[in-house]
Amino acid sequence: MTEQQKHFPEFYVTAPQPCPYLPGRQERKLFTHLTQEKPASLIDNLLRGGFRRSQNIAYMPYCEGCQACVSVRVVIDEFVIGRSMRRVMDKARCLEARRVPPEPTSEQFTLFRRYIDARHSDGGMADMTVLDYAMMVEDSVINTFVTEYRQKPDDPLDSDPDNWPLMAVALCDLLSDGISMVYSFYDPAAESMSLGTYMIVEHVEYARKLGLPYLYLGYWINGSRKMSYKMRFQPQEHLGPNGWVRK
Repeated sequence: MTEQQKHFPEFYVTAPQPCPYLPGRQERKLFTHLTQEKPASLIDNLLRGGFRRSQNIAYMPYCEGCQACVSVRVVIDEFVIGRSMRRVMDKARCLEARRVPPEPTSEQFTLFRRYIDARHSDGGMADMTVLDYAMMVEDSVINTFVTEYRQKPDDPLDSDPDNWPLMAVALCDLLSDGISMVYSFYDPAAESMSLGTYMIVEHVEYARKLGLPYLYLGYWINGSRKMSYKMRFQPQEHLGPNGWVRK
């Protein structure tokens, strides 16, 4: 590999396929491979500039005639927990967040399968095997971490968190200016706890603790109900032709 290839990644475009978010539309992705030879600053710039990471591939939408997918990030310093989110955080007082290395476990995969089967059985992850899950978690060339959320026991004598029920998991990347939430899942039987909202707010607070200005939430898609929840986390910035713009 030449020095030029190391510093200037080669990009590819996928073939058109049905859009999973907007019926009747076709999607294509622009992507590049992430390797140990690529400078860390290059990968960081890609992920801060609208690309998302899936294992060691960075990708972004490249759809003809459609710009519905918009990268969004939460402005940490100005984020204030509203009344409804405060109720969510109160419900989750029984949980303890633990940052752990990106090492897949059978316990995580069992929870992942329950979540996918209950919430996204017709989606692109429906056929993921334990090996696929392991690669999703550990196949990363950058600073990646996992947050496990475990339910504290009623018995105060049980002081080992590894014995506590695993309720939710978040896979994240640590960038130079923020945290990028790659994927998260939770116990579908605990839907009333709004664990999806809780994990985002909890990571906002973690980014604040680290002194980072942004939490990256991936793409918001205008017209997609699946993505509408992201607009609840304000203030935020959207990536457009002229860079990041406050919304």
